[in-house]
Amino acid sequence: MKAGATELRRDTEVIGLVGFAHLFSHFLQLILPPLFPLLKDEFGVGYAALGLMVSVMYTVSGISQTMAGFVVDRYGARRVLLFGMGAFSTAMLLTGLATSYWMLLVVAVLAGVGNSVFHPADFSILNAKVNPKRLGYAFSTHGIGGNFGWLAAPAFSIGVSTLYGWRVAVVSAGVIGLLISVFIASRTALADRRADAGGPVDKAQNTSKRGLKGDVRALLSVPVLKCFAFFTFHSMALIGLQTFSVSVTTALYGAPLTVASAALTGFLFGGIVGIVAGGFAAAHSSRHNLVAAAGMSIGAILTLVMASGLLPIWMLTSCMGMIGFFTFSTSPSRDILVRGVTPPGATGRVYGFVYSGLDLGASLSPLLFGWMLDQHMPKWVFGAAAMFMLFAVATVVTLRPRRTAEPVAGAMPENAPS
Repeated sequence: MKAGATELRRDTEVIGLVGFAHLFSHFLQLILPPLFPLLKDEFGVGYAALGLMVSVMYTVSGISQTMAGFVVDRYGARRVLLFGMGAFSTAMLLTGLATSYWMLLVVAVLAGVGNSVFHPADFSILNAKVNPKRLGYAFSTHGIGGNFGWLAAPAFSIGVSTLYGWRVAVVSAGVIGLLISVFIASRTALADRRADAGGPVDKAQNTSKRGLKGDVRALLSVPVLKCFAFFTFHSMALIGLQTFSVSVTTALYGAPLTVASAALTGFLFGGIVGIVAGGFAAAHSSRHNLVAAAGMSIGAILTLVMASGLLPIWMLTSCMGMIGFFTFSTSPSRDILVRGVTPPGATGRVYGFVYSGLDLGASLSPLLFGWMLDQHMPKWVFGAAAMFMLFAVATVVTLRPRRTAEPVAGAMPENAPS
């Protein structure tokens, strides 16, 4: 009984710290976009130039993420996570001190490097330290933390900039990030000292000696490539909805800005509730591929309903909320699927590679959706988002683990090959 309580307490602490780190990363991701009108005037550039800055960050993040996974496996997740948190925080602080647009682009590179470490480091820690029966809840908490970070960032940046100016808001976000990094460093160090025989949080994995050729073969295996494709299409749909749903809703339905903004808020809150529900579904299911496919399919159908332009305005927020619920409910199951196709000793590099698909999608879809809006085709924005969701379903529905999966919260183990 005592040993079980100790394990539960340790798992809860690890899950909480990793979820908090993920919240922090998403918080920093959305500090700048609400301030773009102010940055546009400050630096004398257009929105396209500011969009390029975001693309630079995500491109660098996507390229660096796979390399970060290798570093995690070699040197340990805790060290890499703390480096990324410090780099991202420093980049935000320097952004607030920038005196030219070109400085913003340079700092965006540093921000991309910092952003690249979170998924390979986070999931390496969770897979190594948390009891497999609690992984569904761990991955759910991880996703919820990220969504709360997105929600908190605009309120913080707009609120502080209104009172003290945009530079104070951005510098303050960077300073807060550095303080959070110090806090997490101290707490994870304490967790290391309490660790049981399973090893400390920052212990590197016992990486297999497969060599570069073997590593490349593992990353380019069919199950891993399916996961990469799922993450890419998932990201293309969700980034499009997050970024352009307000513009599309006002154009397609003639909705006031307040109603369109409420619909986006409904989407984000629905996503939080969906991740919670998805955690329970993942914890009590052995067919995580079907859970992910079902949630994404329902989300696609509801998005097509939005694309019809036939909904009454009073239903927009509830419909967007349901889209957020079902699409984000797939997150815990998709993360467990990645775990199932990951060879032993390669957690960091596989999660790093697969999650770079999110950055790829985040880099590509804004260009497409922006072009559709410029061509006065708002219906096609929702239609294309639904299409990308269905592409994601096609990649995941046949995905099964390559190795016997450990049970997750009472679920029967899957023994079928991929």
